[in-house]
Amino acid sequence: MLRKMLEKDRKRLKRKIHIRKNLSGTAERPRLSVSRSNKALYMQVIDDTRGHTLAAASTLEKELQSIKPTAAGAAQLGEIMGKRLLEKNITAVVFDRNGYLYHGLVKAMAEGARKAGVQF
Repeated sequence: MLRKMLEKDRKRLKRKIHIRKNLSGTAERPRLSVSRSNKALYMQVIDDTRGHTLAAASTLEKELQSIKPTAAGAAQLGEIMGKRLLEKNITAVVFDRNGYLYHGLVKAMAEGARKAGVQF
């Protein structure tokens, strides 16, 4: 079991490196990075030229703890993140799936952000 999980993580990190060598966020189009675990979902918008996080949303935040790590919860978190971005006048981002397959929770977070009006 442990060997299988180590292999799964190694493959994801390999995909992540392959994606990130061609993907970078700028001030005009920052990078929207998503991450997930069994207990929580995370979204972060990063300007890679300065190395600053511009906005973030997580199900660990006190007001968002009611959101469960399901597809519906991921879509809800994506919408919240989209609203936070629009408040900061960020309308276009580059989507970084962080080595995860564009499926399930990752897809739901992306579609939630698109529904809120963010373009990518």
